[in-house]
This record gives sequence, C-alpha cells and structure tokens, in this order.
Amino acid sequence: MLAALAAAKRGVRVIVLEKGGELAGNTVRSTGLIPAAGTRFQKEVGVLDDTPDLMAEDIFKKNNHESDRELTRLLCEESAPLVEWLADEAGCEMVCYTDFLYPGQSRLRMHGPKKSYGSELARQLEDAIRRDPKVGLRTNVPVSGLAWDGTRVSGVETADGTIAAGAVILALNGFGGNQEMVREHLGPEAASALYYGSPNNTGEGILWGVSLGAATEHMGSYQGHASVAAPDGPLVTWGVVVNGAILVNREGRRFGNETVGYSEYAGAVMAQPGGEAWELFDKVVYEASRGTRLEEVIEAGKVVCSETLEDLAATFGLPAGPLAKTVEETNCSARGEAPDPFGREELEGGPLEPPFCGIHVRGALFHTQGGLKVDTHARVLRPDGSRISGLYAGGGTAVGISGKGYKGYSSGNGLLAATVLGKIAGEAAAEELAQVTSRA
Repeated sequence: MLAALAAAKRGVRVIVLEKGGELAGNTVRSTGLIPAAGTRFQKEVGVLDDTPDLMAEDIFKKNNHESDRELTRLLCEESAPLVEWLADEAGCEMVCYTDFLYPGQSRLRMHGPKKSYGSELARQLEDAIRRDPKVGLRTNVPVSGLAWDGTRVSGVETADGTIAAGAVILALNGFGGNQEMVREHLGPEAASALYYGSPNNTGEGILWGVSLGAATEHMGSYQGHASVAAPDGPLVTWGVVVNGAILVNREGRRFGNETVGYSEYAGAVMAQPGGEAWELFDKVVYEASRGTRLEEVIEAGKVVCSETLEDLAATFGLPAGPLAKTVEETNCSARGEAPDPFGREELEGGPLEPPFCGIHVRGALFHTQGGLKVDTHARVLRPDGSRISGLYAGGGTAVGISGKGYKGYSSGNGLLAATVLGKIAGEAAAEELAQVTSRA
C-alpha cells in the first residue's frame, strides 16, 4: 500500500494485487507502530534528543552489527520523513507512544494510530489507496509468477493471464506460513512453534526472485515473540515484562533474562518443555500495564489472579515449592540483596507481592526477516551486485535489518522496512518508468 501510494503521487498508474480477500497481512496482527527518529510527534511529547544516527546505533547494538550498514542507515534517516509523510500526504493518524521503552530502543520513537494498533494503520492505508484515482485494487488475485521478456520483469502471471507492467514491486512479506521453508531455513524449533503471522505469507516473492537469479541474505532470521497467550493468542504486550513480570517454565523456574526483548527471548521460551511458559506478576505490575494491549488478554479471560502464590500455582498446575523459591530469589534481587542470577538489572514494579497474577504463554514465530537482497532504491540484486531490471522488493520479501537469527530484532524492525522500503520502492519504480518513457 505504501509503494502504491508513493508511486501514484509521482503520477504513475498502479495496480495492487492482493492474494487474499482483504488487505490483512501481518500489519493487522502487529502493534502497528513504526520506529522513527527526529519527528515532530516526538517533540510534542518531549523527546528532543533523538537522531537517525542514534537509532541506527541502537539497531546495530541489538543485531551485533550484522545488518547491511548502508541499508540500515537509510531506513533510519528516512524514518522521520516517512512518518510525517504518512500523516501529511496519506492522511494517517500518527502519535508517538510513551507507554514504555520498547526493546532495542533507547528513546521513545514508536509511532502509530492512537488505538486499534495495526488493524487501524492498515485500514487508514487502505482508505488512502481507495481514494487515489491512480491506484487500482484487486483482491482474491493470487499471482503465480513473474513475466520476463528476456531483459527485464515485464509483469506478473495470474490465473486469468499475464498482467503487463513497467515495473513490479514484491510486497508479499516473508515465508512464515510456509512450513517447508521455515523448517529449511529456521530449523525444527521454529517450525514446531505457534505461527502468529498471516497464513498468506508463504514465500512466493522470495522464490520468484531467486528463480531470476536474485541473491538472498540472512534467510535464518526471524521475529519471534516470547508471550502469546496459550494456546493461540492474543498477544501479551511485552510492556508487562518491562513493568516487572517474570517468566517461569513448567518446573516453576526462571530460565533467562526476560529484558533482552520479546524476539530474543522467544527462542528461550521455545526451548522450554512444550515451548511454553507462565508470565507471573503482581497487582502493581497489572495496574501499570492497563490501557495497553493487556486489555485484550484480560477480555479474553487469559489473566488469572489469586490471593496467594500457592493458589496460583495450583491453578496453573505448577510446583508450588520451586515457584515460591523462584519468586523469593527474584524479590531478593529486586530489593538489592543479591544480584539477579540471569543478569536482569531491575524490576520496575519492585518485589512481587500478593495478590499474584499469571498468564500461560507460548513462544511464537511472527514473521521471517531474511529475503531478497536489495539496494538503497529497493531494487532486487543478483549475487554479483547487478540489478534485475524492473523488479523491486520491500518489507518481508526483502532482507531485513535484524541480522542473522532471532536475537537481533529491535521493536518495529518489520514495519520500519515495510513502510520505508515500500515508499522508496514506489518512488524509485515511478522514476524508472519516467526515464523509460522519456527515452521512448
């Protein structure tokens, strides 16, 4: 949708082909928040010292400098203009969120609609493309392949025949919904985890690019989440952990430092027996987390509260003795009486005191971060660095900026790449078509 809007505003006619019946990919399942540094919306809430350089360094710190340096810096530099363009040109509502500091971010820089999260962002973008007379939208039109005229991509193949195009932008997300590709590239642990992304993300865009000789990178990279309410949702906001919750396994014991972030900790949860855990917190943390996506979990009846830890253990079928020992060790660290055994530096809510609350959670695969290698104009590249003419990619179809595995994901990396690369791809494709037309 971003690519279509950007190209249309450059005077190009665009057709958006949607595989499913509605525009409901991973964005509607997400928080819908885009990280951006140096926006006017940050200034409105008192964030005056954020810069694209600082944002890039945060990303590199989290992914151990494994992402492409030029592409990462480009996304950070274009993040603020993108968010303000969404507000000013696309008519999307944008505010800077101040609820908590999201994993991987050293500043408050997450932007999105005031409510309804990703579903509202997707709705506003769909409204924008439907209003634009230069954009055509066709749903329930799965593409089966790319048309190639011998020198460039010249359109796409569908069940109704070839649709010719001066350029094609692949915006199909990744391959999280393709079990065979997940098992091949991410391994059996991720393949056996709950998949919480769109079922339509089955990797075709990447495979089509590869069939034309495109290079891929970081195909083992993905975004996971350590706390999706069992058995199948909703998502439990990581703000509960930031506010002081801990996670224990079915033995009633913690198994790591929860504050490393929801994607990195997803691997730790997946490695536990049954790929499950229990998120424990008290009423102080509960109240501090109200007004966030925790409300969805409460409404779904997934939050259990008890006056005593023993009762909560019995409700969840956890061993009371080891659980009590875990909470006491945690509280000793919270009181400053002993270092945290896993290196967690602080518990925002202080020691955990009765009454207690808990949520049974699972580790989940959200979306893949590996994909086609692209340049800073979103053009798809071959291994030798040459470009495949007429072919662009963004979002999950293109390689992301999270590095090699699941530990390098910073909050919002997926939507940052989807939105910024989408806009870049639309503008670059429009510019290329203008040049072709002028030569003709």
